[in-house]
Amino acid sequence: MDYVYNQKYSRANFYENEILMRQYPGTISIVVPCYNEEEVLPLFHSRLSVVADSLKAKLEIILVDDGSKDRTWEILNEIAQKDKRFKVIKLSRNFGHQLALTCGLDQTKGEVIIILDADLQDPPELIPEMISKWQEGFEVVYGQRSKRHGESILKKLFAFMFYRTISRITKIHIPQDTGDFRLIGRKALNSLLSLRERHRFIRGMVSWVGYPQCPLVYERPERAAGETKYPVRKSLLLAFDAITSFSYAPLRIASYLGAFVSGLAFLYIAVVIALFFYGINFSGYTSMMASILMLGGVQLMVLGIMGEYVGRIFEQGQGRPLYLVDEIKGEPL
Repeated sequence: MDYVYNQKYSRANFYENEILMRQYPGTISIVVPCYNEEEVLPLFHSRLSVVADSLKAKLEIILVDDGSKDRTWEILNEIAQKDKRFKVIKLSRNFGHQLALTCGLDQTKGEVIIILDADLQDPPELIPEMISKWQEGFEVVYGQRSKRHGESILKKLFAFMFYRTISRITKIHIPQDTGDFRLIGRKALNSLLSLRERHRFIRGMVSWVGYPQCPLVYERPERAAGETKYPVRKSLLLAFDAITSFSYAPLRIASYLGAFVSGLAFLYIAVVIALFFYGINFSGYTSMMASILMLGGVQLMVLGIMGEYVGRIFEQGQGRPLYLVDEIKGEPL
């Protein structure tokens, strides 16, 4: 497997990290959010167990059922009974992928934490390579996709545009073509868990906390079984959460648009006054209605953008817990 390192880390720093190798972690936590994954869980357990057996550390594998409507919780219970390395958590309802993942991260005790999805598009076989990079001194090792197999052209196009857009409008570097698949050291995780915002974009939050980070480039395989839990609609909602969490660009765009439309309106008024003095007069019903509708549309759009930000402030101010746990089984480590 070839590695690509962040350009901000010099070659000298890289060799220094190689010389000062960390010891192999004594404890490893693996966090997996699950939602309606009954079809893939047996295969996931089989493949992850093979990898887990090869790791030279104490393990806890935390699987969070995010209010599934199928047999996911039943299967998770069976896995936890058979394999004492597993801890399974059932949330009181569906809170969403990012909050289910937060729940799992809150429960971890390991020195190193691995985030996986249950669909096997995040190959567990890459975990040893991530640990090797952590030993070299990197606090975060994120999976970066060179190819995305089994996804529609529309979703690939959306992902391509999203990452390149957010990299331009945010003040932090969010790596392109990444997901939540990553290794996080305990120091970085403690910083991440101190951020308790409700609308979460965890891969962006991990970038925000900083610390030495590097990519692990891989080809993302097709989903092993079941259906994707991130269709285009949910991807759009996550993208909007990401943009509003890390940028004021929508508000700026609304301001610029309002200024532009106001400029057009003043120009139109000047033209009407000039025509009046020249004695040119016409009914102007069509142009008047077009102007009213355009101004009204812009105002509503600006209010909508402001409302999204105000709504997020309101939800954050309520102070409700990010998630509620219904049941926990298993206590590894």
